[in-house]
Amino acid sequence: MSDTETQTRWKALDKDLKRISRVEQANAYVARPMVAPGIALAFIVVAGVVASVFFGGVNGNLVVIAAAAFGAYMAINIGANDVANNMGPAVGANALTMGGAIAIAAIAESAGALLAGGDVVSTISKGIIDPTSVQDSQVFIWAMMAALISSALWVNLATWVGAPVSTTHSVVGGVMGAGIAAAGMSAVSWGTMGTIAASWVISPVLGGVIAAAFLALIKAKIQYQDDKIAAARRWVPILVAVMAGTFATYLAIKGLKRIVKIDLEMALLIGLVTSVASWAVTVPLVRRKSEGMENRTKSVKTLFGLPLVISAGLLSFAHGANDVANAVGPLAAIVHATEFGGFADKVSIPSWVMVIGAFGISFGLFLFGPKLIRMVGSQITKLNPMRAYCVALSAAITVIVASWLGLPVSSTHIAVGGVFGVGFFREWHSERRRRNSNNKRPPEMRMAREERQRRKLVRRSHFLTIVAAWVITVPAAAVMSALIFLLLNAFV
Repeated sequence: MSDTETQTRWKALDKDLKRISRVEQANAYVARPMVAPGIALAFIVVAGVVASVFFGGVNGNLVVIAAAAFGAYMAINIGANDVANNMGPAVGANALTMGGAIAIAAIAESAGALLAGGDVVSTISKGIIDPTSVQDSQVFIWAMMAALISSALWVNLATWVGAPVSTTHSVVGGVMGAGIAAAGMSAVSWGTMGTIAASWVISPVLGGVIAAAFLALIKAKIQYQDDKIAAARRWVPILVAVMAGTFATYLAIKGLKRIVKIDLEMALLIGLVTSVASWAVTVPLVRRKSEGMENRTKSVKTLFGLPLVISAGLLSFAHGANDVANAVGPLAAIVHATEFGGFADKVSIPSWVMVIGAFGISFGLFLFGPKLIRMVGSQITKLNPMRAYCVALSAAITVIVASWLGLPVSSTHIAVGGVFGVGFFREWHSERRRRNSNNKRPPEMRMAREERQRRKLVRRSHFLTIVAAWVITVPAAAVMSALIFLLLNAFV
């Protein structure tokens, strides 16, 4: 064989290998989006296997396996959607990387669910359905299954669209829809539904107002002071003390039910003691960290970084302790009804059910959480450590106020409401300063109204999408649940 023929064959071989390499690259690119759904599907299958192991040999085993799979699916969706509200502000403020946020949230959510998650869960979510209307165990099982499937599907759809919605309200809508399909409109406690509907408005508005108030305080007492460092040394320990006391109260009320039950008065006392102790510890730490700092707002912002990270972790712990019931509550009810053949107003949550909920939330956060974390943290309005700190503090305070008022609230609505509150306050504050500046200028040098309109600090498209998703969450989940219940009742 001549040298020319050999070179030609080698060139042809190189071209073929390049084509194969390109095909492999294309396959890897196409397969990449399927990795996360594949892992999620594997976890759902494992949840079904776990249910078969712990529930083997009992009548209705297949029903429990199916419920465990859908419970795992719901937990994954809670992790993908709800947890963004706790970590989004810290990531948007660059106090945490995306990887760090996911790691902290996964650990805190799992710890909250497993250590402080409630031993007992209400089978009829928040008392919205009359228990006597679903006494038949078979009807009750299909109602809970329909509620579980519909709420999971709705949260999944909202995550895909990019709207942070309340998983609590999704479950409420699912239970209501299945209850109506099973027993008619009279089965619904409309007074309770009215209270829940009022919380849709009250909780985000209250969260926004409190967040805006703290941002106004920080601007007035620190940012606009001549000696910003001296002002920060005085006020940052106070703000950290408020945060520590608030979270101590928050966790005492909402996050430690499994360990010990604490009333509101005792929780407030715990918060006060924690607040004083935190202030005493923080004063020297802030003084030491602020030594040598430039007298600029940018320098002061760094003092809020660590408190913001801690607050995000505490929010995730409390969220895991409370919201894991959204994933496993209907599943625990199905397990109880299948095992004992009857309805119970409250049921205990088996350990294996709680583990499915805890790990499902972590998997959902890890696999699908970044999308909503970016949305909440950076796409609604621009956040820095001071603004994000106001959002986190507002979330905890609003939950305590709502508990005192007896209002069922959503952590999603409160946290996102806090982000909106910070953004709209910045708009109002900037517009006021611009107006004052314009009044001092000759007419030809003033900023045009069209230009002022263009410089909005909150994205209106995201605002409208999120509010619309909040409004239709309960009715959408209810309609889906009713249809699913009718299908299950007809064909199973």
